[in-house]
Amino acid sequence: MAKQKSNKQGILRIIGGRWRGRKLAFPDTEGLRPTGDRVRETLFNWLQPVLGGSRCLDCFAGSGALGLEAASRGADSVVMVEWDRQAAAALQQNIDLLQAEQCQLIQDRVEQYLQSAQGKFDVVFLDPPYQLDLWSPVALLLNESGLLNDGARIYLEYPRRQPQPDLPANWHCLKEKQAGDVKYALFEFQNGAGA
Repeated sequence: MAKQKSNKQGILRIIGGRWRGRKLAFPDTEGLRPTGDRVRETLFNWLQPVLGGSRCLDCFAGSGALGLEAASRGADSVVMVEWDRQAAAALQQNIDLLQAEQCQLIQDRVEQYLQSAQGKFDVVFLDPPYQLDLWSPVALLLNESGLLNDGARIYLEYPRRQPQPDLPANWHCLKEKQAGDVKYALFEFQNGAGA
């Protein structure tokens, strides 16, 4: 994938929890589009009952909008996977700036990470760069990896004009909305319900 390097920066604002109101810079790289404030507010309202003390996985961390928000709002640990070097470097700077010891950055492709990951997750954010079309392959890997706790919540974000990606049969949609050009949904993983 060709990457466009740029010195331009975007600004991300954490909207709730411990670091509420903090503004963080992130690089303007191709395919990086942080989840908007309104969508994040809705998502974290949905997640509030399960977020405290949870173990989270941010599959395509990018700017850190989802993973850092989860950490700010009480997640015990957040694994953030990001392949792009420039985005990963900025993300590590922001983790250091916030002194977010509960956040661990992995610079790797999420497909590689999932093959060697340890432990189970309670919350997963699945919001890949749209042009890569990785929703279904990563969902299948997650489902087969044994990395999801029963009842785990999986957040999915994709273009509004695109049909919902193919997902495992044991991912049950709890909530679904759209905002502008984006559709987003929260699923629950049910172990043993068939794949």
